[in-house]
Amino acid sequence: MLIGVPKEIKNHEYRIGLTPAGVRELCSHGHQVMVQRDGGKAIGLTDEMYEAAGASIVDSAAAIFAKAEMIIKVKEPQPVECAMLRPGQILYTYLHLAPDPDQTAALVKSGCTAIAYETVTDRKGGLPLLAPMSEVAGRMSIQAGAHALEKAQGGAGVLLGGVPGVKPANVVVLGGGVVGLNAARMAMGMNARVTILDRSLDRLKYIDELYGDRMNTLYSTVDTVEYLLPHTDLVVGAVLIPGAAAPKLITRKQLALMKPGSVLVDVAIDQGGCFETSKATTHQNPTYEVDGIIHYCVANMPGGVARTSTFALTNATLPYAVKLANKGVQAMLDDEHLLNGLNVHAGKITYEAVARDLGYDYVPAATALKG
Repeated sequence: MLIGVPKEIKNHEYRIGLTPAGVRELCSHGHQVMVQRDGGKAIGLTDEMYEAAGASIVDSAAAIFAKAEMIIKVKEPQPVECAMLRPGQILYTYLHLAPDPDQTAALVKSGCTAIAYETVTDRKGGLPLLAPMSEVAGRMSIQAGAHALEKAQGGAGVLLGGVPGVKPANVVVLGGGVVGLNAARMAMGMNARVTILDRSLDRLKYIDELYGDRMNTLYSTVDTVEYLLPHTDLVVGAVLIPGAAAPKLITRKQLALMKPGSVLVDVAIDQGGCFETSKATTHQNPTYEVDGIIHYCVANMPGGVARTSTFALTNATLPYAVKLANKGVQAMLDDEHLLNGLNVHAGKITYEAVARDLGYDYVPAATALKG
């Protein structure tokens, strides 16, 4: 198979879909890989490194989209990229379609086969291709939140870990999954007081067994959230409903319960955000203020540590990329977990939550592929 890796064009996005090691692995299976010139240059992955791994260097994204049978990316395709996709072409990347009707319509129109990293599953019911970026985003959420709490950034001027004689900040993490647990661990490491909320008693029990009285665990209800907000300095939104729009856990009205200069970090922003007042921001302009509360809602948080993220992502996505290159769409029929990643095929929506949230007819992935 001829595989193309274009340079990412989203604002301040320096990740790339494959490392040189990933290219070499695909080439070792008999495939060809094209990489756009300077695609990884910003994170120290040079064209020479890709060529040494067996890739050919191509000057433009247009040339890659025109020739490649499979496109491997990091972020969702931008409008100019969607316009270059074609029927039968495989797109393998993060999509986050539920809160993005325009992208969804463009992918449907293209006729391509679009596989979303974030909905591929594993035998344990996890999301193995989302997990590494969730780990990065969870850890970043705390350093981003700590920075936003500084007075010069519009925050309340609170040091997350306090100092002897001065109490530390209170951090609330909404969601005890991969993002939430990584955020909580980082906040604990900075000596903040941490409370994690979830609606899974099994998950809360697991977290309690790990950390005991070093971290508070509470069952998540509207009442619990409202009880905590007046005493909280930093809230991390870390909820996920796979493939679907995130639920709104803090309303604009509830912002009035918070102290001026408190910070909300919405890691769920790729799925529409879990705060009513959330809107996607960029690394260039990461924060904004609503009713005295600082919001950090960067839609590609792991892009801020692009080198770490690129290596972590390739480690997770590469085995499935090899399967797709070896077998094409048959790879999904042979692997139910990879099949769960299929969101769009030949103009049909094949992921139920996306179809429901955006009002499309749902066609089961296996039915669409066999049709």
